[in-house]
Amino acid sequence: MVQASFEKRTFLFKQPSGTSRGILTEKHAWFISIWETENPSVVGLGECSIIPSLSPDFESIESYEKQVSTVCNNIQFYAENTQELVHFPSILFGLETALLDLKNGGKGMLFESEFTQGKREIPINGLIWMGSESFMKAQVEEKLAAGFQCIKMKVGAIDFDKELDLLRYMRSQFSAEKLVLRVDANGAFTPDDALGKLEKLAELELHSIEQPIAVGQLEAMKNLCAQTPLPIALDEELIGIHSLPEKRILLEYIQPQYIILKPSLHGGISGSKEWIKLAEELRIPWWMTSALESNVGLNAIAQFTATFQNNLPQGLGTGSLYVENTPSQLELKNGWMRFLPL
Repeated sequence: MVQASFEKRTFLFKQPSGTSRGILTEKHAWFISIWETENPSVVGLGECSIIPSLSPDFESIESYEKQVSTVCNNIQFYAENTQELVHFPSILFGLETALLDLKNGGKGMLFESEFTQGKREIPINGLIWMGSESFMKAQVEEKLAAGFQCIKMKVGAIDFDKELDLLRYMRSQFSAEKLVLRVDANGAFTPDDALGKLEKLAELELHSIEQPIAVGQLEAMKNLCAQTPLPIALDEELIGIHSLPEKRILLEYIQPQYIILKPSLHGGISGSKEWIKLAEELRIPWWMTSALESNVGLNAIAQFTATFQNNLPQGLGTGSLYVENTPSQLELKNGWMRFLPL
């Protein structure tokens, strides 16, 4: 038999971070602890991480915490029937992580790989947060100085021409062979202006653009993916698609150039495995991104990612966002993430 409890924590950002959902100054997370009744000293830990207005299973702190409490109060049932949480992907991810941690001794070692043995590193993209032109340029300088070989910039927040100027500046400093540039529109473009903007972005030899138009415009997205001069990666479009047949229909219909997976948004570990299996069958490359988790969730996503032979830069460079974070065995240096075995 297993038992469980949970604890809510609020993490403060070191500096306000601009996203398509507004300015973030704090981040809420619920940590599930699981242990076996006969051996309470070994505890598995998992993080349930949410982003307001983006997480499909979050409406309010009260309702979300009630659901986490329900899972912990009925932990034996949910541990044996994790699929019951398919509509609560962030809680499912936290539960799956806690169960894996418990199974492996409660030491934060969830997946065995060359990464957790300290023999392999994961390439990471450096993230440029939305904000004023001067703020974004300062971040660009910082990431370039830190040795990142892949930078991802949010677009759609300020004047598009100013965003193009920032991208031109980065490209003037480093060629496409030296620096991979990604952009994320978070659905900021319209179906009418998207193709024209993609043509201008493509002139800068970018790697890809995430979610150029808002979700739910399937025909427009399909047409855009067919005509685009710049590879398109689906992100928010995958949220809320739970069954395997629905996932296949979506990918086969839109035929994106890439997909991006966040376990807390896209079905936990089990749901992400389904997306990956389908994508690889359809020859659609993918990469993984964190959903602003603390080091607990980030550790789980990094270890999970490392079980696949995927050499694309991953979106996992969020461990240094907070004033105080949870302890971590992850180290980020020169755009590479490594795991430091105990």
